[in-house]
Formats: sequence, structure tokens, C-alpha cells
Amino acid sequence: MLHRVKKAVDENAGKWIGVGGGFEEGESPEACMLREVFEETGLRLTAWRYRGIVSFFSDVWGGEDMHLFTADGFEGELKDCEEGVLAWKKKDEVVSTLPIWEGDRIFLRLLAEERPFFRLSLRYRGDALVEAVLDGKALEI
Repeated sequence: MLHRVKKAVDENAGKWIGVGGGFEEGESPEACMLREVFEETGLRLTAWRYRGIVSFFSDVWGGEDMHLFTADGFEGELKDCEEGVLAWKKKDEVVSTLPIWEGDRIFLRLLAEERPFFRLSLRYRGDALVEAVLDGKALEI
């Protein structure tokens, strides 16, 4: 996990998030994920799965789509990251004690349940999650 504490202006400031980032011109989701993981961690993934797409909408930060992957194979050595502090965290610790976005708790649960490929939309007002829609059905939040 990446604790976002290093950037001056950061929509994720103070929160723990997974590694990853924005697409470069002409880049596929897989190519973006592999590049971003290497740039932020120094690790080269050797085994991964494409798990879902999460759309974020914010009245403050705008919107973006996140292509969600999990990985269980890598090589290399962990390095320092200029965007935050990297740390290995137990899955239950992430959802129970770390400061994360409320919507992240939803997709982390879906990943832990081994849910097949899913589509999740999350709408925020400020830091508050006000709407969550999973595969076209509203979730109670």
C-alpha cells in the first residue's frame, strides 16, 4: 500500500491507496498498470489478474476510471516512492484501521470475496461517499 504523504496538492493526501496512476498516450490498461507499479515500487509484476473497473466521481476532484488489478507474482526490490511511503500491509488491517476512501472498502471486499469481474461507480461529496453502484445496482452505504 502507498501512504500518500509527500505531494503538496493531492486528492489522496493522508490516505492509503494501492499503487497505480494515469495512462500515457496509447497505453492499454495492462501496460499502464505494469509501468506504474514499476515506477512507484521498483517491482516488475510476473502474475496478475484484471478484476474490474471503478469509476470515481467527485464534486471537488472531477471523475476518473480506475482499472483494478491484483497481482501475486513479482520480482525486484522495493524502492522509495516520490508520491508517498510504501509499506506491506495485511488485508484486514487495510480495511479495518487504515485511513482509506470509503469506496475502497467496497472494492477491497469484492476482491477478497473473489467476485468475478465487476463494474463499480462511486460518487463523493468532498470526502463523503454518497452513492455506490455495483454492476448497475445501487448499494446501501
